[in-house]
Amino acid sequence: WDAAFLDYLKNLEKKKPVIVCGDFNVAHRPIDLKNDKSNYNKTAGYTQVEIDGMDNFIDAGFVDVFRKLHPDEVAYTYWSYRFKARERNVGWRIDYFLVSSSLMDKVESFKIYSDVMGSDHCPIGLEINF
Repeated sequence: WDAAFLDYLKNLEKKKPVIVCGDFNVAHRPIDLKNDKSNYNKTAGYTQVEIDGMDNFIDAGFVDVFRKLHPDEVAYTYWSYRFKARERNVGWRIDYFLVSSSLMDKVESFKIYSDVMGSDHCPIGLEINF
C-alpha cells in the first residue's frame, strides 16, 4: 500500500505542496522506539521492509518534520496498553507529519502532546506559517 500511496502523493505534489499526517505504523529509526534491538525484524512496525518503505517517502523528498527539527530527541506517540508501557515510557514514534521539502521553511513548530490521554496514541500538531 505504501508504494501506491507514495505515487499518489508524488502526483499530488506536482500541483501543490503536500502535508500528510497520520499513523504510519512504522518506527523509522532505532531512536523511534524504546526497544529497537529486540523488535527489529521480529515485530510488525519495525521490520526492514517497513523501514525501507519509510525511506522511500524520505528519498522522494518528503520530510519527517519531527525528526528534522529534533534529530536526537527521544519521543514517542504510541504506547501499548499492556505492561503499563505508557507509565514506563516504553513507546514507539509511529505517527508522523510528512511534508514536501518546499514547506520546511514555513514550519513554525511541531508538538507531540504526550500528556493527552484517551488512546494508545497521543495527538501530534504542526504549525505552519503561510
